[in-house]
Amino acid sequence: MATHTISAQPTHSRWNRSLEPRLEIDSGDTVHMECVDSSGSQVRPGMEVEEFLEIDRGRIHALTGPISVKDSALGDTLEIEVLELRHKGWGWSSVLPGLGFLKERFGEPFLFHWALEGHVTRSLFPAFVPLRPFCGVMGVAPADPGEIRTRPPGPFGGNMDVRELCAGAKLYLPVFNRGALFSAGDAHAAQGDGEVCINGIECPADVTLRFRVHKNRRLTGPLIESSEAILHDTSADSWIVVESAPDAAAAARAATSRMIDLLAERWGFSPVHAYLLCSVAMKLRLSQVVNEPMFTVSAALSKQILPPGKLFSR
Repeated sequence: MATHTISAQPTHSRWNRSLEPRLEIDSGDTVHMECVDSSGSQVRPGMEVEEFLEIDRGRIHALTGPISVKDSALGDTLEIEVLELRHKGWGWSSVLPGLGFLKERFGEPFLFHWALEGHVTRSLFPAFVPLRPFCGVMGVAPADPGEIRTRPPGPFGGNMDVRELCAGAKLYLPVFNRGALFSAGDAHAAQGDGEVCINGIECPADVTLRFRVHKNRRLTGPLIESSEAILHDTSADSWIVVESAPDAAAAARAATSRMIDLLAERWGFSPVHAYLLCSVAMKLRLSQVVNEPMFTVSAALSKQILPPGKLFSR
């Protein structure tokens, strides 16, 4: 089984099954991929928000690939084993008018720069955010012809932003075209469930993946196999905000907004810093969907990333 290396450039920011593959490999091979940050190297450490607003949004996601896997075709499944992801010491998160889960509350543009240590960042004091890098976009070429924007995910994978796709995980994708034509990018050093401010910690990264083709094993959409390290999560103790409503999105927005208020009131974060922290560290989940007509959503932040504190003083 061979090992290959592929540089980031030239990146692509559209899915297109007609793109020529930049690398051809055999099933079982390993690939070291260089991935630029989601802006396509337009954002740099120290950039001011005014300059950030002028970047070319058409270059967002800046994917590395496509990689053609020999002997893969329609009706097969491509297995991608995530062996390693390494950030490069810096990242960024932003708030943009009209985007994000709380766009009505946060309408002012904002850009935040993160200094990344090996497995943590202390940039958003007093929070202590653990880093667990993963690629927000991992996918094969879709079945439909022509250029397709990378923002919406689909049965081919794509912009799924599933935080469990870190080292140790396996991703299984249905193949729609000969060679599969796999691409990846949009690396995040950390991200909370929901990615509520629209960014995780966006960062460049070096990614190592192993590919296997499963012949005549058809999936209808992406399937993820989490590693044992992920399953044995030591951050069970959390601050959890719970909201219920007939509309799940309304409940989730209310829970997120209340978490921001809690961070501001109890730990002294500014609201926009609390919004960023929720975007990179909060777990936003549907707790129940069966007690009709109400949905329950929980928003959780691990106590490990915050200084010790009590909800109410005695």
